[in-house]
Amino acid sequence: MFDRLKGIIKKEFYHIFRDQRTLLILFGIPIVQIVLFGFAISNEIKNVKIAVLDQSKDEHSSQIIDKVLSTSYFDLDSYVNSLEDINDAFQKGRIKAALVFPPNFSETLRKENKADVQIISDATDPNTGTQIGNYLQMQVQQYLMEHEITATSTLPPALINTEVEMRYNPELKSVYMFVPGLITIILMLVCTMMTSIAITREKETGTMEVLLASPMHASIILLGKVIPYLLLSFVNASFIIALGKFIFEVPVMGSYVLLIGEIILYCLVVLALGIFVSTVAETQQLALMISLFALFLPTMLLSGFIFPIENMPLPLQVVSKIVPATYFNIIIKSIMLKGATLNFILKETLILIGFFFFLMGVSIKRFKIRLE
Repeated sequence: MFDRLKGIIKKEFYHIFRDQRTLLILFGIPIVQIVLFGFAISNEIKNVKIAVLDQSKDEHSSQIIDKVLSTSYFDLDSYVNSLEDINDAFQKGRIKAALVFPPNFSETLRKENKADVQIISDATDPNTGTQIGNYLQMQVQQYLMEHEITATSTLPPALINTEVEMRYNPELKSVYMFVPGLITIILMLVCTMMTSIAITREKETGTMEVLLASPMHASIILLGKVIPYLLLSFVNASFIIALGKFIFEVPVMGSYVLLIGEIILYCLVVLALGIFVSTVAETQQLALMISLFALFLPTMLLSGFIFPIENMPLPLQVVSKIVPATYFNIIIKSIMLKGATLNFILKETLILIGFFFFLMGVSIKRFKIRLE
């Protein structure tokens, strides 16, 4: 009996090590998850892009700016000339915070023993926005402690009042982050998974071969598969936006027409991704595994939905650039929370259009190969 059990165990090990997909599930996915969770999940603040409006350009304002930029927490995006320039930088997604010095900053500090500095933080992600504001305040106060500025020897050390403005989410509501992010995640999961499974089901049952042998062009077959899921996904996204607006009071500051157009574009991209998965996977089970583990996890962790991309190691930042959700996450937050127009999100929109044509082109080519 023991010899029979030993033989079965040995035979099963042979099967496991000969099947690459089984090895991928056993060893590949856990390794990828550890790497993603270990490096992507970080609440630290580093390499945050900021803008500086220095209306004083004097000794202390320059030294405070140097103090802030000398750390690994902040990188300078640009010196700006007005609050309008700061608004543009926020809407284009170039910066996460801004530091504003009033005119005659050093003179006011010496004469009155106090002065004001304004900190503007992007609170579309409330936790990150709060941390950035706190870090900037800490840098300013550390500068004061190091220099002990006073108007006269009889006065206590000078005081710099740091006024923090939480832009776009003054009440720091977490739903402002989660509602747009959930639209990104749900559309990626539902569209990609359902499309890939639907097409691989046709391949498993043999009906796809019948379609491919018909006079219809491969692009017509693919469009016929995509359109129903496109309509259902759009309804799904509209339902989430309505729930967010009327139940959780998440605003839509920008144009509804632009928002609808961008949602449709993103749906097309992730549906095209689902079609591409179906050309790679031969079975519904494999299509489901690829959709869940190869697409859902990177979308959740690397798109900037939960964890800031600038906090990640450089290799993961590079990977995030090929995740379509990264760009849609910027787009939907900019429209809903910042009231951005197409001019501010044009780059991300063009990238998504490029993703769509690339994925559809590759998928159509692969279907043509099957047909031949």
